[in-house]
Amino acid sequence: MRKLALLLGSLVVVASASAKEVVPAPVVVEEAPVQIVEKEVIVYRDKEEGFRPSGYVDLQYRMYGETEGQDGLKETDWNSNNNYGRLQLEGTINTTENQTFYYRLRTYDSLNSDHSWDKDDELKMHYTVNHGNLGDSKVNFASRVQYIKDIDHALRYQARFDFAEYMFNNDFIKTTEMVVAPYYEYTWNRDGVKSSGDNYDNEVGLYAYFGNQLPYGFGFNVELDTLGFHNYGDKTHGVYDGVDLKADPEAKKNSDSNTDAAVNIYLTYGANLYSSEKVSVDFWAETGYDSYSWSDKVAKDADHEKYELKTDPQVTLTYHATPSFDLYATAGAEYRNWARTNERSASNWRWQPFGIVGFRTTF
Repeated sequence: MRKLALLLGSLVVVASASAKEVVPAPVVVEEAPVQIVEKEVIVYRDKEEGFRPSGYVDLQYRMYGETEGQDGLKETDWNSNNNYGRLQLEGTINTTENQTFYYRLRTYDSLNSDHSWDKDDELKMHYTVNHGNLGDSKVNFASRVQYIKDIDHALRYQARFDFAEYMFNNDFIKTTEMVVAPYYEYTWNRDGVKSSGDNYDNEVGLYAYFGNQLPYGFGFNVELDTLGFHNYGDKTHGVYDGVDLKADPEAKKNSDSNTDAAVNIYLTYGANLYSSEKVSVDFWAETGYDSYSWSDKVAKDADHEKYELKTDPQVTLTYHATPSFDLYATAGAEYRNWARTNERSASNWRWQPFGIVGFRTTF
């Protein structure tokens, strides 16, 4: 019995020990040090575009009809240029931010068999360099070299000073250009194939242009096309000075120098008559002196002053094929004293119809 009691007591002790809660030993966790890693951030930006040449190209064909009342009359009474066409290619190229090249080529052809027109093909080109403002002023300075070829050749240099920033800029009138440009021009082959070695003209002069925008689509422009002081190669290739051409129609020119001037004065008006996304219809008219000219030396009994006064209302239909390509057609008429232009006897204003078809593209 004693042994049995000892055995039972041992079992009780073991059972009590087994029933106690087992507490795990604490675990120490070592934290790894925080590491800051810097990475390179790449920012992509749009590449700035450099200068690209820009400009426009315009090709048109203009048709001139017969002047009102022309049939059966002398050319000296009405207009000597009728029923002919003119093909014109014109455009500009902005070669740099401050340099521009302009060109215009005109060729003429007859619309019927009688060849009732007298026009010479013409090439005009000029290259302009904008030098910026003069010092701290608002006067812009530019240089222009110009070449013109029709029956003769003319090469001109202009120093152009634009005072527009000092002129009008309000709700009634805004000056867009106020250019004063002294120039030198050399002209040679002044009589075409009949020219000789002394057939040239050295000219020093002044050009000016005053352009203004007015309310309601109007504009007012004054152009001093030339105030020229001429020195010719010799008297034979100069001008008439008091020569009586009525008494001696074969008389030769007798002065190797002259001073002359020509002024153009225009009132313009433009208005949009209809406009949609693809089609627009516009009205345009230019009215005024084209031009009023004066010459110091003339033949005997001839007027020192001459002028042509004109207006040319026209309507243009334009189809905007793309944002940079337009097709257009124009119908209009020009009213002018075509032949009698002497100031004392200017007369015979008549209408001549014209039409234009062409296209213009910009780049």
